[in-house]
Amino acid sequence: MRALVFIVTLFCMGAAIAAEPDELLDDPALEARAEQIDAQLRCVVCQSQSIAESNAPLAKDLRLLVRERLVAGDTNKEVIAYVVERYGDYVLLKPPVQGNTLFLWAFPALALAAGGAGAFFFLRRAKPVPATPISEEDEQEIDRLLEERG
Repeated sequence: MRALVFIVTLFCMGAAIAAEPDELLDDPALEARAEQIDAQLRCVVCQSQSIAESNAPLAKDLRLLVRERLVAGDTNKEVIAYVVERYGDYVLLKPPVQGNTLFLWAFPALALAAGGAGAFFFLRRAKPVPATPISEEDEQEIDRLLEERG
């Protein structure tokens, strides 16, 4: 039972482990803003995690940078703009729709359309296999079996 409690505790701590105690701000309002910003920024090392979820050293540096900018008096938008200026739009988990990111936003729809078109043309070309006529012997055997059953 103790082992089960220990394992469940470890699973629940996943996201809490990322932000280390030395990173946390004393002001709860600023810390809440920092956590909100952390959830919007991508860890450029991990790529599939936000900096709030990542334990990578670069994610820690970015979390510290976010907190440093908030303490300096920046707004949330100014902090995000500062990080984007240094790392590009890729650092955003939801990059803006603009010329250089249009393909990222359009790709899922294009892939779905291409798959649908491929399936349509594949199924359209598929021809039904004509039924092979049953020989008279087989037909007599089927009739005999049906008569036996009922």
